[in-house]
Amino acid sequence: MPADLAVVGLGHLGLPAAQAATAAGISTIGYDADERAVTDLATGRQPPCGTLTAADIRRMLATGFAPTADPAALGRVRTALLCAPTPLGADGALDLTAVRAAATTLAAHLRPRTTVVVESAVYPGTTETEIRTLLERGSGLRAGHDFHLAVCPARLDPGNRAFRHGAVPRVIGGYTPACTEAAAAVYGRLTDKVVRARGLREAETTHLLEVNYRHLNIALANEMAILCHDLDVDLWDVIRCAETKPFGFAPFRPGPGVGGHAAPVDPNYLAYRNRTLGHPLRLVELAREVNDRMPRYITQRATTLLNEHGKSARGARILLLGVTYKPDLADQAGSPAREIATRLLDLGAQLSYHDPHVPQWHAAGRPIPRADSLYDTAGAADLTLLLQPHRTYDLAGLAAKAQLLLDTRGTTPTGTAYRL
Repeated sequence: MPADLAVVGLGHLGLPAAQAATAAGISTIGYDADERAVTDLATGRQPPCGTLTAADIRRMLATGFAPTADPAALGRVRTALLCAPTPLGADGALDLTAVRAAATTLAAHLRPRTTVVVESAVYPGTTETEIRTLLERGSGLRAGHDFHLAVCPARLDPGNRAFRHGAVPRVIGGYTPACTEAAAAVYGRLTDKVVRARGLREAETTHLLEVNYRHLNIALANEMAILCHDLDVDLWDVIRCAETKPFGFAPFRPGPGVGGHAAPVDPNYLAYRNRTLGHPLRLVELAREVNDRMPRYITQRATTLLNEHGKSARGARILLLGVTYKPDLADQAGSPAREIATRLLDLGAQLSYHDPHVPQWHAAGRPIPRADSLYDTAGAADLTLLLQPHRTYDLAGLAAKAQLLLDTRGTTPTGTAYRL
């Protein structure tokens, strides 16, 4: 059956894009080469990554969303969004395997006058030099002449209820001005505002600037957390005061590490890419180092707190609260919880965990017992380590019940716990 739009890649980028399209009344198919994942989606099951629930998937299916593993379906659409993942490879460079495969698959079924938009995170120049070449070679068509090619970097903040998908402006950069307008017409149905970039590279670089801005400021907050602890200064009160400034300051908060699909990845590959060009972004590399060391720092704070109360990390019963990368989500991508757990296990600690969104969890190749009775486990633990403040947690109650509580997010009532 013909459809208006195809989303290629049904992961953490593709499914939200498909959800927005179906909600806007656009006839949408979703293609993924993973037949098992497609089958799960077609039966309304919750995907293993991302923020969509089983109920979300069922609503999408009810409004016509059709997941498929048949690439021939891509030849029946007017617009295709490339949403394949682009993680880091073992060498620190961006792994474009999935997005290349997506482009190659689409190329074999690409029709004239189709609009192709890249949402995958790629470094500047990728769309023009690699994706365009794959599409043209596989289809025999020319970008900007026979089909439209554009970039629209994803802007996702999973779990953020203040900014629904359609309320977030989207940046569009096309291979030609006509490509930009074709893509803008599509996204004009998905968002309240479309911002036109000068071209493909400007749109690609916009995403990198946005992510690196966040990464750098989180690193600053993390360094301030360490400094304020050493100075016996309440950082959380400092942030509360500083954020009253109406200009020149945006509040960022420290934590046990940077998680998610973009923030912990993009600065790494940008730094790698620029080293190859001879122009290293030293601030980005330093921010990565600062944020990467936070799980180690949290482990040190935990062991120091135990020592101050006459306990050793070896044999200590430690409860980890919240192991996802964001509160109130099931997604564990990039979560620092596993590294913290691994470090504590190496010190001989006896771990348990609780997370309302994660029924089973492991670290260092070992299953970590789940706390069935949260308050009883917190009361029996030598240390409770709050990593993610899910809304279901009664933090005041937990602080009263726990022998020791180390809050890495600054969300417990003042004076009830030790804070990062």
